[in-house]
Amino acid sequence: MIVIIGILILIAAVVVAVAGFVANGGSSHALGDSFGIFGQHVSGASTGQLFLGGVLVGVVGMLGLNMLLGVLNRRLASGGMRRQLKLAQREQEVLRTDRDRLTQKLAEERATHSHDVAHRVSEAAQTKDEA
Repeated sequence: MIVIIGILILIAAVVVAVAGFVANGGSSHALGDSFGIFGQHVSGASTGQLFLGGVLVGVVGMLGLNMLLGVLNRRLASGGMRRQLKLAQREQEVLRTDRDRLTQKLAEERATHSHDVAHRVSEAAQTKDEA
């Protein structure tokens, strides 16, 4: 929605600026009673007022462009965030698989170790009984 509003504001500012330039171009259109935009004549305007109007049109145009670029920047940033999230999820899956493998290996080693200890204890008990 903001993109559409930004584009419309930018287009409106460009249209107003171009219309003012085209309708009043050349040396025969000195600032006076004949200056007009979209059929509306501006009478009694000074060059300072005309300059102020141009500044306002420029500000509106920059506002529209800023809104447009702001949305595009957020979209690009969110795309980068999504890529980082996918990479983190892949890394998490690899780490989870590695953890499960190591847990299984540790359980096997504990089982082997406890079996060896039990076997040694029973051998020691048998040796003691024989002596």
